[in-house]
Amino acid sequence: MKTALKSRDEIIAIAKELKLSNKKIVFTNGCFDILHAGHVDYLAKARAKGDVLILGLNTDESVSKIKGPLRPIINENERAFILSNLRSVDYVTLFNEDTPRELISKIIPDVLVKGSDWSAENIVGSDIVLANGGTVEPIDFVVEQSTSKIVAKIKESYK
Repeated sequence: MKTALKSRDEIIAIAKELKLSNKKIVFTNGCFDILHAGHVDYLAKARAKGDVLILGLNTDESVSKIKGPLRPIINENERAFILSNLRSVDYVTLFNEDTPRELISKIIPDVLVKGSDWSAENIVGSDIVLANGGTVEPIDFVVEQSTSKIVAKIKESYK
């Protein structure tokens, strides 16, 4: 079983080693609260864009800022454990900032991936990746699923 989580310093060192080995690093980020088929599909597609997928995972504190005080439903250590054990995810690291910009500036991935609901110019860190010769690649969502939809369905079932 893979180690559930890498620290910021560990992931920066790993990224440097991967670059020396000419590995193509893909980076994406998100909350990934209540893992569902849409997440798994997205991560598999992201991983297919390179040799290694590094996932920046929002901490519990940052998820609450984005999604509200009742989120996340699954804590950061459990989310990291689940995600790091998916075949498509090579490394998981937490970030507590509002955006993963600082993390991206340290890793400097070859490919930055976000869902196609984000325009390339609005993807945080796209300027850093592009300035370093990388690409920014949106991924279409095939599975129309979200944690918010799951939560709403659960709430509706208890009425």
